[in-house]
Amino acid sequence: MIHRRTRFTAASALALLIAAPALAQTSSAQVTVAPVGATTPAAQGGANAAALLYNAADPTKSVLAATAELGGLAFYGLDGQRRSALPGGETYGVDVRDDLIAVLDRKDGRLRLSRYDFTTGAAASLDARPLTLGYAGEGLCLHRSARDGALYAFTLGGEGQLDQWLLFQAADGKLDGRIVRRLHLSSEAKYCVADDASGALYVAQQAVGIWRYDADPEAEAVATVIDINRLGRIQGEVGGLAVLNGGAQGNYLVAANADAGDYNVYDRNADDKFLGAFRIQAASADLLEAPSGLFGLRAPAGAGLPAGALLVTDDRKVGANTQVLSWKDVAAALNVSPGADTPTVAPSKLTLVTATMETRPVDHGGDAADDPAIYVHPTDPAKSAIIATDKKGGMLVYDLSGKLLQHLPDGKMNNVDLRHGFKLAGKSVTLVTASDRTHKAVAIYTIDPETRLLTSVADGVQATGLSDPYGLCMYRNRKGATFVFISDPNGLVRQWKLVATPAGKVRAQPVRDVKFDTQTEGCVADDETGKLYVAEEDVALWTLGAEPATGTARKAVARVADNPALKDDLEGVGLYAQAGGKGYLVVSSQGNNSYALFRREGDNAYVGSFAVIADGASGIDGISETDGLEVTSASLGAGLEGGAFVAQDGRNVSPPENQNFKLVPWSTIARKLGLN
Repeated sequence: MIHRRTRFTAASALALLIAAPALAQTSSAQVTVAPVGATTPAAQGGANAAALLYNAADPTKSVLAATAELGGLAFYGLDGQRRSALPGGETYGVDVRDDLIAVLDRKDGRLRLSRYDFTTGAAASLDARPLTLGYAGEGLCLHRSARDGALYAFTLGGEGQLDQWLLFQAADGKLDGRIVRRLHLSSEAKYCVADDASGALYVAQQAVGIWRYDADPEAEAVATVIDINRLGRIQGEVGGLAVLNGGAQGNYLVAANADAGDYNVYDRNADDKFLGAFRIQAASADLLEAPSGLFGLRAPAGAGLPAGALLVTDDRKVGANTQVLSWKDVAAALNVSPGADTPTVAPSKLTLVTATMETRPVDHGGDAADDPAIYVHPTDPAKSAIIATDKKGGMLVYDLSGKLLQHLPDGKMNNVDLRHGFKLAGKSVTLVTASDRTHKAVAIYTIDPETRLLTSVADGVQATGLSDPYGLCMYRNRKGATFVFISDPNGLVRQWKLVATPAGKVRAQPVRDVKFDTQTEGCVADDETGKLYVAEEDVALWTLGAEPATGTARKAVARVADNPALKDDLEGVGLYAQAGGKGYLVVSSQGNNSYALFRREGDNAYVGSFAVIADGASGIDGISETDGLEVTSASLGAGLEGGAFVAQDGRNVSPPENQNFKLVPWSTIARKLGLN
């Protein structure tokens, strides 16, 4: 299990510390806003959270869902009158998406999922099985990804736990869930909120402040501080959070500054800059006694809520209820725009696919797994294998089910490639090479077709003369000569010819150097066309001749700055070769966790991009932060007749484990992208 520690971003922390003396003198808000309504007091227990189930067909018939602890979840009309209740344990946290309700049950330590029927006014359980937390839960929030529509739940614990669950439909139509990311805060957090449009997750760590994360489980777990207790705009503890996203015209985060009795508002269109604060003046002329959970809805919900609502739960000892504020009134009091009713969100242009196989995780933690190669068995495609590198521990061989067949602890191997048809000791063998960073050498192996095990055939240490052997790919020309290219982080790419010795070993003879301006790693050679493709990580995908005599002249296939689909680093490069010179180049666009396709023929025109996302039912997560990849058009047996795509997963999150490699049938990619 990997626990990623949260940390300040330097800019945010510095800004807060610089501003601290002035902020400490800031007085409480003088702006007050009166509620437009309130629910009747909770029938049993307290109240810590509420959400608004929006009825798109008739917004005036929207429903408030409010926690009532041992009284379950209570439903109210917009008039504040109680309509019904959903019993179940001790409810202590609620969030909704459309008609879906998620509740945290503290009594049984689990998530409860249900669906509300606006016609009957009742909610029915959707739990395929109990989703138990394993700790004392404090709160939750939901997030629906704009990228792929996946639904997530975040659960918060009393000891700083922050788990992200992928919710997915089970075979019986109900909802199941898997933990796909585990974060850990230094102390208790009760409230969080996620914005579906931007993918931002905000967490209120009571004794510390407000943090912002990327809600994508495949994203790097870096926390940016939005506000901080005592040094910032928060006095004492921070409470509930709400997002009211009105797009470019007005997009806001609201936080309960509970000890001060204020509600802080931050401008999400200006990197969450503090805008101002207001107080709530209840109908009884007193301020809210015990403000806790918040909920924001930026959509018109009748005459009293023309720009949506801000719900504030008042967990007072007697008469706990939910106060309803008009967001239009709040915006007017702060002299800001309430935002647009229907902000435009650009749909993702990425094609989405799922992996059908993943290998056993590598033995080493951190950034260890790096690059795969696909060995195609000459007579039985199902006996093909994946050869891969653990750059902290050597060479790995897996079968097509992901089972580890061999581990050779030969050094820190970075990249790997192979070529068939090498003549060695009177036999035609498959030659496998890897960049050996431990010995600064070319590692050279053969693979046995029957056992699928590697055997070193290097004629001693084949020194590269490079400062750090890094990227690697192989090339076999039409005359049968076999070459290997290895890059150095300083931009140098060196080419060797592989030569068999009379003793049945292999030597590497340097034949050419090509210098790039910055670091390169991913590369692939097209044996039929004699082209070499090299990814200069921050700059471009280049093409040049693969033959030593072709010199150093090169041409850009695609530049990072010119193609919006590419985001540095450009990493692994693979070739899906088809008959007649057709096919596709596949490039890892690491900066946005996607893979770009370019035509093999002609001027290598850009075709489209795809991403590999999680499959909740199978439990195989998506692929992110990919270093190395490989593709083949050869059949690998049943289900993989059209070949396969294999990539390193830089964040193996479900469950959180060491890095591994994942496989996607090429037929799935081709179908989704409309390829031949």
